[in-house]
Amino acid sequence: MQGIVNRQQAEAWNGWEGAHWAEHPELYNGMMGEFNAPLFAAAGVASRDRVLDVGCGTGQTTLLAARRAHDGNVVGIDLSAPMLERARRDAAAEGIGNVAFEQGDAQVHPFPDGGFDVVLSRGGVMFFTDHVAAFANLRRALAPDGRLAVLGPRPGGPDTAYARATAALSPFLREASPAATGMGSLLDPARIREVLAAAGFTGIDVTAVDAPMTFGADAAAAADFLFSMGPTRHNLRDVDAASIARIRGEVQDALTEFETPDGVRIPGGVWLTTASPA
Repeated sequence: MQGIVNRQQAEAWNGWEGAHWAEHPELYNGMMGEFNAPLFAAAGVASRDRVLDVGCGTGQTTLLAARRAHDGNVVGIDLSAPMLERARRDAAAEGIGNVAFEQGDAQVHPFPDGGFDVVLSRGGVMFFTDHVAAFANLRRALAPDGRLAVLGPRPGGPDTAYARATAALSPFLREASPAATGMGSLLDPARIREVLAAAGFTGIDVTAVDAPMTFGADAAAAADFLFSMGPTRHNLRDVDAASIARIRGEVQDALTEFETPDGVRIPGGVWLTTASPA
């Protein structure tokens, strides 16, 4: 993989965390899937658009964009080889031919100047090592009348539903896992506006979006998912099995509050950012 400046993230997403995402895309897509509609409403992908999906992972948003841009083309870029392999396999299985997946670092990747009408991302932009340089590169890749639409996490608090559901686990989550490093880099709307303005974007808008996040079919499945995720596994790696079983049982009990006929659905929130290149 050539032209990588974000080597820490490249190593992480090509390691065990990236492999877990590639093996279980339905879990991660279930968690984030309710945010697809507001993302695509903001992106406004049209039938002939050229679309770039940054940090595309296993490709759900890339394939959604390709269906909308059915007379255009879509490129998904990501650092993770295992996730891209899954994305290519799913695209082939669904017979979607107007899509390509590239392994690379979007911060420095040599995209064609003005080569895209839309740049979108469902969270991948928070992992850049130099956000201004990265967004400047994405701005260069956009046509003058193009548009940027990206999602990123909103900071939680001790009184949120997620915090309540995972209260037994939270004292153990003391540090970011390798792939989660950088997740808190764009939590502040003022910081988001500052970065995009410095990269040359205009018309910057940051909006709070709320949606339920699905973690599993029932409390037991949701607990299995939470305890398989990178941050949890990383922080519990030296905790004894009996303690992990106790914590997991407490989390499963707390998750029953959020059981619905459609699965365990916990209220969540993101920032939706839109901007123009000129």
